[in-house]
Amino acid sequence: MAEKPSIPKGTRDFTPVETARRNYIFDTIRKRFQLYGYQPIETPAMENLSTLLGKYGEEGDKLLFRILNSGDFLSKVPGDLLQAQDSAKAAGMLAEKGLRYDLTVPFARFVVQHRNELAFPFKRYQIQPVWRADRPQKGRYREFYQCDADVVGSDSLINECELLELIDAVFTDLKLKVVIKINNRKILAALAEYIGHPDKVTDITVAIDKLDKIGREAVNKELLSKGISNEGIEKLQPVLMLQGDNASKLQSLREVLASSDTGLNGIAEIEKVLGYLSESTLQSEVELDLTLARGLNYYTGAIIEVKALEVTIGSICGGGRYDDLTGIFGMKDVSGVGISFGADRIYDVLEQLNRFPEEAARSTQVLFVNFGEKEEQHCLSLVRKLRAEGIAAEVYPDQAKLKKQFSYANTRNIPFVATIGEDEIANNRITLKTMTSGTQESVSFLELMSAIQKNG
Repeated sequence: MAEKPSIPKGTRDFTPVETARRNYIFDTIRKRFQLYGYQPIETPAMENLSTLLGKYGEEGDKLLFRILNSGDFLSKVPGDLLQAQDSAKAAGMLAEKGLRYDLTVPFARFVVQHRNELAFPFKRYQIQPVWRADRPQKGRYREFYQCDADVVGSDSLINECELLELIDAVFTDLKLKVVIKINNRKILAALAEYIGHPDKVTDITVAIDKLDKIGREAVNKELLSKGISNEGIEKLQPVLMLQGDNASKLQSLREVLASSDTGLNGIAEIEKVLGYLSESTLQSEVELDLTLARGLNYYTGAIIEVKALEVTIGSICGGGRYDDLTGIFGMKDVSGVGISFGADRIYDVLEQLNRFPEEAARSTQVLFVNFGEKEEQHCLSLVRKLRAEGIAAEVYPDQAKLKKQFSYANTRNIPFVATIGEDEIANNRITLKTMTSGTQESVSFLELMSAIQKNG
């Protein structure tokens, strides 16, 4: 007996309904990207390992999927190295390419490689899969999609403002209630100075980033374990517990960080972005969250994170400002800012809330019943006319029992079924059944088109 086929752990098949719903998310995001002036690019699934290695830290390097060299891939490996079974050293000789880990490093490579062809500031979007050799678990996959938008070659804070408006527009389109949290890397660096540990900025912010997950007491214990003094931890508490609206938080921060030029610059940047937004009609709240950290070794200015309000789940979108994206490839001082939507988490939220529109999982709008050869020809001619008008229609391909054909329409979530027998052909009519209500009526071809178009 043949072995049942399977797929690699951490990857997924998507059914027609799931694929259609995912496309609804991608299409919604893509439309907004385009409306805000972002241009699409695509990069290869595989990159040279020289492009990828060293860009994600030691742990990230371990999660890269490597692709064996073509042909006799052992030929370049010295015999003594094979005998020693030193996999780390041999790996570089066995594989020169790897699957992309994210979209950001390939984008940086793209900008440097094509800099003479691009108009700066360059606004790009990219919706493509990435791969990580992670341990698969619920909500964590080895293959998943990222939906990124970035602006490079501009220091203007207008870009941050527009990205926040873009985020709000996407989640409004998806009918999801969210809060957009913002912070600034300069403020976090100044806080580390303020409590007397400027060299511990990463340790401090990694700990406080966990405040809503593990609570203040556990965060303080972690800070202590990282070498932060009791006095420093005590000075930090009032800042972390700041309450009130954004303006009052910023005023309190301005008093605390009055002696720090770095901190004051961060405050001024947030105030400017909020000022740009003051005349915007955002549907989502924008909240200054001083515990927000997001990959401090990467970001240098604004930090953005989005949380769903109706479902408990991690961040569903995030991003921020980076001062030297392309510096890793020798093109210095090209600042940028970007965001990434988590399509898989957005899918989970929409599914939990039953918020997918019915039409998102629907392809065919009307099915024509197949009674026989004569009726087939008549139905095919009508189907061609409907398709010419942009209406998805099909004829059931076999002369099966009516029950089977209607069951097919139900399973496919097709909203209308058209029945045409000898009488209908003679009278130039169509018996149209609305599947949700079960009602049916005799209609003309134009009336059928109108009913389908009204249904969306």
